[in-house]
Amino acid sequence: MADRVLVIGSRGREHALAWKLAQSPHVKQVLVAPGNAGTVNDGKISNSAVLISNHTILAQFCKDHNIGFVIAGPEVMLTAGIVDDLIAAGVSCFGPTARAAQLGTNRHFSKVFLEQHDIPTARWKAFSSSREACTFINSADFPAFVIKPSGFGHRQEVILASNTEEACKATQEILQGNIFGDYREMVIVEELLKGEEFSCLCFVDGNTFTSMPPVQVQKQLLDGEQGPSTVGMGAYGPVPQVAQMIFSHCVLRADAQILRFLRLLCHDLCEVIQAAIDGRLCDVTLSWSDNLTAVAIAMAWEGCPAQSAEITGLLQAKELGLEIFHGATIKKNDKVLTNGSRVLAVTAIQQGLMSALEEAYKGLEVIYFQNATYRKDVGTLALKFLGQSVYVFLQSTSRQCHEEQQGTPAFYDLRASGYIDPIIISQIKGIGTKQKIAQLCNKHDTIGQDLVAMCVNEILAQGAEPLFFLHHFAFGKLDVGVAQVITDGIAEACDQAGCLLLEANEMSGTWASGEYHLVGFAVGAVERGRHLPQQEKVTSGDVLIGISSSGLHSQGFSLVRKIISTSLPHYLSSVPVGCNSSCTLGEQLLTPSKIYSKPLLPLFRSGNVKVCLHIAERGLMGSFSNILPEKNSVVLDAHCWKMPSIFSWLQEEGNLSEEEMMKTFNCGIGAVLVVQKEVAGQVLKDVQKYEDAWLIGKVIHHISGYPQVEIRNLFEVLLQNKHLYPKSISAVDGQLQSMHRKSKVKVAVLISGTGTSLTALLSYAKEPGSSAQIVLVIADRSGVDELKNATLAGIPTRVIDHKLYGSRAEYDGTIDRVLEEFSVELICLARFTRVLSSNFLRKWKGKILGAYPTLSHLTQGGNAHKLACSSTDKTAGCTVHFVLENTSLEAMILQEPASVKAEDTEETLAEKIREAESRAFPIALQLVASGMVQLAMNSKIWNQESQKLIRQKEKQDCFYS
Repeated sequence: MADRVLVIGSRGREHALAWKLAQSPHVKQVLVAPGNAGTVNDGKISNSAVLISNHTILAQFCKDHNIGFVIAGPEVMLTAGIVDDLIAAGVSCFGPTARAAQLGTNRHFSKVFLEQHDIPTARWKAFSSSREACTFINSADFPAFVIKPSGFGHRQEVILASNTEEACKATQEILQGNIFGDYREMVIVEELLKGEEFSCLCFVDGNTFTSMPPVQVQKQLLDGEQGPSTVGMGAYGPVPQVAQMIFSHCVLRADAQILRFLRLLCHDLCEVIQAAIDGRLCDVTLSWSDNLTAVAIAMAWEGCPAQSAEITGLLQAKELGLEIFHGATIKKNDKVLTNGSRVLAVTAIQQGLMSALEEAYKGLEVIYFQNATYRKDVGTLALKFLGQSVYVFLQSTSRQCHEEQQGTPAFYDLRASGYIDPIIISQIKGIGTKQKIAQLCNKHDTIGQDLVAMCVNEILAQGAEPLFFLHHFAFGKLDVGVAQVITDGIAEACDQAGCLLLEANEMSGTWASGEYHLVGFAVGAVERGRHLPQQEKVTSGDVLIGISSSGLHSQGFSLVRKIISTSLPHYLSSVPVGCNSSCTLGEQLLTPSKIYSKPLLPLFRSGNVKVCLHIAERGLMGSFSNILPEKNSVVLDAHCWKMPSIFSWLQEEGNLSEEEMMKTFNCGIGAVLVVQKEVAGQVLKDVQKYEDAWLIGKVIHHISGYPQVEIRNLFEVLLQNKHLYPKSISAVDGQLQSMHRKSKVKVAVLISGTGTSLTALLSYAKEPGSSAQIVLVIADRSGVDELKNATLAGIPTRVIDHKLYGSRAEYDGTIDRVLEEFSVELICLARFTRVLSSNFLRKWKGKILGAYPTLSHLTQGGNAHKLACSSTDKTAGCTVHFVLENTSLEAMILQEPASVKAEDTEETLAEKIREAESRAFPIALQLVASGMVQLAMNSKIWNQESQKLIRQKEKQDCFYS
């Protein structure tokens, strides 16, 4: 039997294996290479610096150090053939060969294997072309899709797509955008199976297998099975709800979370592995702990870790009787530091799942590192199956800091919640007139979230963490189902907010039949000195980050009722909200308020937020009034964010002024953060992991006599969006046909070389308010740098070389067929130098935009900058126009000037004109794609005065790198 063993890897799986092997009396030393902080000089366990990537050196190391056997963990090394090479060198090794490892590292291989051996699996198909994949997706009868690369790579996320559009986008991102590293040669399109997933693992020696107890792994990053899929955020077993003869999916790879359940194994792991290596597994009968349940919950770094952070509380967790298995950790100067995103896992073993979960969560509460996150709902499915109250469990695990007895007040221990010197913040709110509309529409499932959001978001605006929530529910004669829906909504919203729902005060008979009234009360805490706002830190140049609202939230509903009472539509009128769905006006108005706990709490811990505004009762403008220092003002640009069209409809129907809109509604922004310019980019990325967010403005020095809050272009954006709502919503059929386009216009860009405006067009098309979607880029020669830029942006590209065609008509015909293939609706000629045929121009009349580098209709061509330099008239610029058979002065869409200075050379002026084109072309595209500018039958521009609504010269002030 082996005296010394070597475990290869550095994850929690390898730490757990080393921990279990060290318990064997046969083992005197366990070496781990490279290991982590958990395997540094821990009894029999120690790390080794042997070079594991060189199999020859590794084999010699094993012989020199009398290694009894090697356990190889990392999938990338198994695929590279480490087991094959060590065995060939005469070193005993436990793990699959390179070919067998493909079952866990190559999804395409494993799916083929399952089918060949009649093992049930989800319907699937593999593709190397996104176009072929999309064709299959559009023809498949799958209710939903799972899209994943063929290889696992360094990460194991998959993309869950609820419809064909999302599925096609996912295949393009994987094959063209390389979002999963280098594993993009093939994509798997799979049917999404609904139901619970279990992992059934076993030891195998090639002839015999012996099973482990089934376990369940919760893979989604966030509570409620939300967020991206991971290798596992929590696991527990044995699982009570696995029925016999049920086998919906086969998993053929080891999971880091599941191996931590070696705590349940009573047998000597060294003996089991040696038997498997020797082919004697048939002689081994595994024994497992009776009536015990093991739980493992992962702690991860939320987001992408930029640097290491110290981990504290590990000794306290150990004192609680828990085992902590390290993943991405290192040890420096006697401190344990994070070294990646999957940091560690807390494991507990108890009699019963509830007890095990409670013990594990006690450990999680005492461990701390920057940006730590873990799931709060591990095991809830099993608890429901066992008939135990999930609500009671969540109460006991969300915060081990309150006591409650029937009929007595609840006590809350702040110290147990992790606070040292906290300030308590409370908030009491109602939702006012919105609940009246809910009663009129008989729609009550969203009101609970509105109530919690109003209170919790105000707590968050103080930089505080919501701790618990209470509510008052007064009603008349009310249907039991209605009351249940409301209270369920409150409970779910509290879970979403991360706060505890303590109790409710219900009072019947105080309102008319069918009516009710809700009041919420929330309490939060923040460490002294870290509360917000911090007005003294706000300085000129700070940046405003706007976080999207879901709609009106809960403000302005008295005005909304007044508008609807005097307009044609009613609450049950149909109103379009997207290309593929519709809802009533009432449902649109009752869209629940967003709760911002998840994006904001990690930011508050970072210390990068100076001010957090919850845009509520006083609207977007009024919310700034109490937080701005007298020396500062703020400037916002409505072009910088996506505004829900319901605000445009309300403005038009109510004939509201710009000031009334600003002071009454949130106008699409639910919260605003004030941050330093240097950290704005990173803060924006952190928020965008959870919500849509934009850089919407900045802080400037206040000038006496000018308003402290200026919101530019609001009225223009309201006008742009108003076409999404018909003036008379009740007249559905006739009005829908006369509405402007709701979906984005598909655009192709034709280029000939470098120095084009393609980059500007791609950037503009990605903006929320853009009416254009670039679906294709065509070049007339290969090797053009702009083609690479398009590919990186995920845009399909084609090279159609004119030299390969015998005539202009044949060349144009090829371009035309490709455009039709991609369903192109508009064409942009970005310095495309080929002359298009008359037939082509006639077919695409009014759908081709071009630009010439001059402001003069008489001076066209590539040498305009030379004429400007030599001319006494020092004007230059760019003109964007419709491309016609016969050039027409009246077909110009807009012009953009470029200043000419005496010191300008031909080269500098040419660059200025290119910059003018990059500014003008996207604006012209937006004008045409939105329908604000069209080419009339007489080749004249229609609605040309709308140009002034799109110019956004101040917009650039809102964007910072």
